[in-house]
Amino acid sequence: MRDARDSWWIIASAAAALHGADIPVADVDLLASRRDAEALLTRLGLTGTSQPSDRFRSDLFARWTGLPLPIDIMAGFHVLGPDDWRELRPVTRIAIPLGDVTFPVPSIPELIYQCRLFARPKDVARAAILQRFGHEADMRPRIA
Repeated sequence: MRDARDSWWIIASAAAALHGADIPVADVDLLASRRDAEALLTRLGLTGTSQPSDRFRSDLFARWTGLPLPIDIMAGFHVLGPDDWRELRPVTRIAIPLGDVTFPVPSIPELIYQCRLFARPKDVARAAILQRFGHEADMRPRIA
């Protein structure tokens, strides 16, 4: 994502783990703009699909398995909420360094909101774990 032109995020379980939550991470969910996702898929030699399910859909989706954890690359990610489909557009970006790479993730309160919106049992459990961190101000640097 070094060549990304727009904001992007790591979301879901990987984002919670980057914040310090002790939870299992089966894959990394990367949310990007369509142009950045398309450019990344081209560089990786992947073809995107829309990958709909009963609760989630993406305008563009691909899974890259070239690292120890699979990376789900998404653009235009939508969640079926209580009323209708809504696009998930994170508002906050917290910079979390890991080794020599910095990953942008939503804030803990925003991740809790997302988990509750996803509403699957594993997401409800994730929200409860994140709730332990509280809603105090996160002192990590925010990035644009």
